[in-house]
Amino acid sequence: MTVKERYRAVLDWFQQAMPVAETELNYDSPFHLLIAVILSAQCTDKRINQVTPALFEAFPTPEIMAQASLDTIYGFIKSVSYPNNKARSLLGMAKMLVDEFGSQVPSDIDSLMRLPGVGRKTANVILAVVWNKAAMAVDTHVFRVSERIGLTTNSKTPVSTEKTLCENIPEELIPLAHHWLILHGRYVCKARKPDCMNCGLTNACRFFQREPPNT
Repeated sequence: MTVKERYRAVLDWFQQAMPVAETELNYDSPFHLLIAVILSAQCTDKRINQVTPALFEAFPTPEIMAQASLDTIYGFIKSVSYPNNKARSLLGMAKMLVDEFGSQVPSDIDSLMRLPGVGRKTANVILAVVWNKAAMAVDTHVFRVSERIGLTTNSKTPVSTEKTLCENIPEELIPLAHHWLILHGRYVCKARKPDCMNCGLTNACRFFQREPPNT
């Protein structure tokens, strides 16, 4: 199977099996999604969704968060991973939004990556989810699944994976493909033991073709 054939088979299956795919983080505004994605680093979406309702209620706008103390923000997020660092990031992010971006979440990657707590992956999530841009956020699931299936070959970094995926996936499908790969990695193609027997991609999967599990 050629690389082009593999991409076509994978994308065709996802379009049929998962026509609707969205972030599992709960949010009600671009600002709140930005908060949730910053908090989700090295933490589960389930945990973040438990924390954010009270946080969002307390801080509906960047202006209000920008006036808060670190201790106050920390109190809302102390159960997530690295709460001290994330509290500083949220406060710095809110202040920069107010001071430099008119309290609006930017729509370009360079501006987004200037915000405290926002790396390339987080910026791409915002671009794809909020602005529906052809941005591929590569987290651990996307990195692992892309290599296992064979969408990438010996990719060493998230940036190289992002580049390869964006070169081979039609631009209009990239925002959706980001969610496809994340959800597939979260629920089927798991890190320790991929559930190949319940996967619809075995005909196109390089890993399955090389190491089919015993049935």
